[in-house]
Amino acid sequence: MAKTRIMETVVGMFVALGIAAIFMLAMKVSNLASFSSGDGYRLVADFENVGGLKVLSPVNVGGVRVGRVAAIEYDQQEYEAVVTLEIVADFNRLPSDTSASIFTSGLLGEQYISLEPGAEEVYLQDGDKIQLTQPALVMEQVIGQFLFSKAEGTE
Repeated sequence: MAKTRIMETVVGMFVALGIAAIFMLAMKVSNLASFSSGDGYRLVADFENVGGLKVLSPVNVGGVRVGRVAAIEYDQQEYEAVVTLEIVADFNRLPSDTSASIFTSGLLGEQYISLEPGAEEVYLQDGDKIQLTQPALVMEQVIGQFLFSKAEGTE
């Protein structure tokens, strides 16, 4: 009877450790642990189309993750999506003429914002707006344009 109880305890601990390991792996993959709120500054960018961009999507500079998307809203006066970016405080030297583009990682991967630093010697501050933006490339529109151009060419 005592051996059965010890075996059940060992199996229970093994299962608990497995669940904890899966949780840690999920946190590592989603990168939620590496970016806490309030640790940095916010920038705003307007886009004509954000495609499948989501809150918590990564913000990269040169392939290095420097922040995340904090909010996505719609401006009814300008008819554009307003994206708020939360940038880690360590990356506080982005020139004021930095541009923002929405890209897709891989063919069917998640969308992210890529920042391309400019050449100005004045840096973006908390609450500043990124003026140069490039919207997401929507595959349905590209395919539709391709098919439409092919249909015109055959006549």
